[in-house]
Amino acid sequence: MKRNIAMLLSVVLLGLTLTACSSSNDSSNNVKASSTPNSSSATPGLSGDDLAFSKFPNPVDVHIGMVVDPTDKTLPEGDSVSNNQYTRYLKEKYNINVIVDWTAATGNDFKQKVSLTIASGKLPDGMVVDDRSFMTKAASSGLLYDITDIFQQYQSSQVKDIMASTDGRAMENASYKGKMVALPNITVDTDGVHVLWIRKDWLDKLNLPVPKTLSDIEKTAKAFIDNKLGGDKTIGIAGPSKNTYPYSTFLLSSNNMGGFDPIFGAMDAYPGYWLDNGDGSVTYGTTTEKTKETLALLADWYKKGLIDPEVGTRDNVGDPINANQTGIFFGPWWNGGYGNGDSFKNDPTANWQAYPVYSDDNKWNVHMKTTGSTYTIISKNAKPDVVKAIMIMNNALVRDEATFDLSVAIGWYPLRNVMAAANETEYEYGELLKVLKGETNPEDYNKPNSLYKLMYADAKKVKNVIQPPYDDLNVGNFSTENFGDFQRLYSIMIGDRPFTTVPIDKKVFSVTYNQTPTMETKWANLKKMEDETVMKIILGQASIDSFDKFVKDWKSQGGDEITAEVAELLKN
Repeated sequence: MKRNIAMLLSVVLLGLTLTACSSSNDSSNNVKASSTPNSSSATPGLSGDDLAFSKFPNPVDVHIGMVVDPTDKTLPEGDSVSNNQYTRYLKEKYNINVIVDWTAATGNDFKQKVSLTIASGKLPDGMVVDDRSFMTKAASSGLLYDITDIFQQYQSSQVKDIMASTDGRAMENASYKGKMVALPNITVDTDGVHVLWIRKDWLDKLNLPVPKTLSDIEKTAKAFIDNKLGGDKTIGIAGPSKNTYPYSTFLLSSNNMGGFDPIFGAMDAYPGYWLDNGDGSVTYGTTTEKTKETLALLADWYKKGLIDPEVGTRDNVGDPINANQTGIFFGPWWNGGYGNGDSFKNDPTANWQAYPVYSDDNKWNVHMKTTGSTYTIISKNAKPDVVKAIMIMNNALVRDEATFDLSVAIGWYPLRNVMAAANETEYEYGELLKVLKGETNPEDYNKPNSLYKLMYADAKKVKNVIQPPYDDLNVGNFSTENFGDFQRLYSIMIGDRPFTTVPIDKKVFSVTYNQTPTMETKWANLKKMEDETVMKIILGQASIDSFDKFVKDWKSQGGDEITAEVAELLKN
């Protein structure tokens, strides 16, 4: 993999010296080669950030498909998905007209719409997909624009720095057969590190310590239920809904709200990941004995009534959390600010705190994510100016996100695909503490096009949101007057505190975060078999012994073949 990344980077660097040349069409590749700038583009002769933020002389229409959160009510009256502060900004600043061809609700509705769109071969100019398999399917079907050269011409210096923070992983993630076919989502590394979120105020009411191990969590969940701290229908531990997953996988390696990832980690199990055995061979983590042991534990917890009885079937994983019916769930840093916002609105004393989950021998084991999990894909039929407009839209979002009125959810931004430095949250945690303690001033962070794009904006508002004392922050230190600011700063200063301040004993990376050739035809069936087996065991609908049959069937129906392909990646 290191060799492949190095080769890819060398190609990218070569592209920087050939920006005036168009890439040639390759009949062996199923993506369309990009074109050079032309006279109808933004002002000729510009380069660097002048080009990256240039305004088109004539209007450019960009047709998109868009995911919409049906629960989001932040659009002002009279505004719409295609006419709001974000679309008007793009029109005024860059002469870009955003035309929304279709929308679909978050979750399964959007996934089905994307799948049908790709199957039909009729893509809008751009859309953001939330699964890399959608990107590779569209690329292998010859539906995507090769943006390799045009991205090098139009990326801003800020985007370039953020890309560089991933040491080549972002470029690899956005490429198919050596061609860049998507704008990659780049999220902070801590998005893949899942922690225990727990109601510290509930612990205090029962005079209980913070649970560290799985046996501690079991006892705590039972105490919450027995004492009905969430009412008569108190849930000990929230779990995945029908739209989320029991654990992250190599293809969806982060932001798994409500999954059981820390429980698996505490058992030294890493389902869904390809594990390097250290001898040139690999193992698929779901097929291991440690995963089997963890599933047996979860099944026991479910049988005892400690886990949400609607696990796997509930419409929204956040419902019992926001209704303050449960005191425990698992997820990444942002889940305790953004993911459970209504919990604080319903109970201002809800003191959600984040902690590592340890193994019995006091080790914190975590799986690590890939660079990101969403991708802006562009139709091969898009006109060159439209492709350039999408590049500019991305640059503008990265640079200006913090300057918008965020009382209108940033999710309404067309083709929003987050790009952040890999270490942004831990950097901000440390620097914001300095601001709070008077060691630095907000103006110290006023650096245009900074790698840490939200730092200055956060530094200016942090003292309005967080009050002293600063040594042991809890919900009582935070003002919710500006709720959007509260959510972000609570997520960073509470949610990211474990990742920033507590050493991780074992970090596990997947050998690959991408599909191999055989996966393109066999992985869907194998994954369906895996998902069904895992949930049936947890719910008690199948015995733990069924796990052995699953492993045997998984291997015989393509798993062994795929495992050999992944093992080959270790040799490159």
